[in-house]
Amino acid sequence: MNRLGLAPSAPPSASPTPPHEWGGQILGLASSAPPSVEPTPLHEWGGQIVDWARIVDVLGYPSAGLGILIESSGIPFPGEALLLAAAAWAAARHHSLVLVIFFGFLGATAGADIGYLLGYRGGRPFVERFGAFLHIRPDHLARAELFFARHGDKAVLAARFFLGLRTWGSMLAGMSRMPFWRFQFFSALGGLMWAIVIGVAGYVLGSNLPLLETIIRDIGIGGLTVLLLIVLVLVVAQARASRPR
Repeated sequence: MNRLGLAPSAPPSASPTPPHEWGGQILGLASSAPPSVEPTPLHEWGGQIVDWARIVDVLGYPSAGLGILIESSGIPFPGEALLLAAAAWAAARHHSLVLVIFFGFLGATAGADIGYLLGYRGGRPFVERFGAFLHIRPDHLARAELFFARHGDKAVLAARFFLGLRTWGSMLAGMSRMPFWRFQFFSALGGLMWAIVIGVAGYVLGSNLPLLETIIRDIGIGGLTVLLLIVLVLVVAQARASRPR
């Protein structure tokens, strides 16, 4: 009470909540969960390992092959991120790494077959027409065609480990009329190698998701893949050097 006998005035009320924000306040009354954040843009999906892990929790083992199936069929998509998350999920839940690699291999092979058929049926006009959507510029297409012409089977095998080529390399193989069964063999071999490298990396780092997210944020998934390949090459070279002559 003040000298005039009046009750203390209440603090000024906050401005009314706009109608478009009512839903969030209702949810806030129902639970003490923190406010939601803005959706992650598509180009940042690769670094959101924890978000991918939530997807893997719902889909289980098939999620290991879903991302690479989409990516290998010609649609830009962070297939590595989903396979890494699936392998990390397997490590955290004590599930099978072999099944994670198996589904990653299936997704890589099936997606590459789809990309090959699109390139084979549609040819260069199809690639040129949808090149902007697939992030294929004319100079990219010319260099990739030259790369495939020079290296043939090796190009299909190596394409798995190069960002961009992994997305539309299969289309270029189909466009160049590479025999399907030869393409299938080298594509499957490359897909298996890729699934093993990424799957093992995710499984090893799966017990420490913050470390995995930090590594990917600092050097990128492509950098992580290159680092793992260097380690793999060094291990193979050391094994060969230690063989008795």
